[in-house]
Amino acid sequence: MAIVISNVLGNDALATLRDAADALDYEDGRKTAGRYARDVKANLQARKSPELEAIFEKVRKTLDGHELVRSVARPRHYARMLLSRYRGGMTYGTHVDDPVMNGLRTDLSFTLSLTDPDSYSGGELVLEDALEDRAIKLQAGDMILYSTSALHRVEPVTHGERVAIVGWITSWVRDPARRETLHDLDVAARLLHDATGKTPAFDRVFKAKANLSRMWYDD
Repeated sequence: MAIVISNVLGNDALATLRDAADALDYEDGRKTAGRYARDVKANLQARKSPELEAIFEKVRKTLDGHELVRSVARPRHYARMLLSRYRGGMTYGTHVDDPVMNGLRTDLSFTLSLTDPDSYSGGELVLEDALEDRAIKLQAGDMILYSTSALHRVEPVTHGERVAIVGWITSWVRDPARRETLHDLDVAARLLHDATGKTPAFDRVFKAKANLSRMWYDD
């Protein structure tokens, strides 16, 4: 399941992170690519620094505090984050992300856009599946979550600059079907409570979600 989450970053947070990103030093993105992805990767990534880690810490806190992110992804760890920049024909060809990063299983990938889509041309994130390719161009401050198992690519940027934070999540629930079930129960419980309050029907749905969580969460 791929889902776009709007306004993960508000205007103030977005401006702060973009200013911080502009002040960083960048290097060849191939340094962080896997053996085979290295041949199709052509972008820039921020060098490691205390300033970069401060950006990532703000993102982690934002995601941990976001109700929809918690419900869909159920983050246990953030296996890795990168700050990527595409300009002047830069692209990232079709690839699949590594299943393990920094000793942690990667269940979900995310892209958090820092740039307005009208400020650059190209640069769509394309998710490939058996039916069709889906091209996504995010609004600044929006994020897409998708399975790390998906083949995907970033189309060449033909004008302007695309800046985004990309990352990989280790979920408490590794099975995507189970994560989707728990998210559906979150939504159902919220709708029931909003409509009728804490009724026996709400209690039963909430009980089912809690008990399935106990069964499915990793130890």
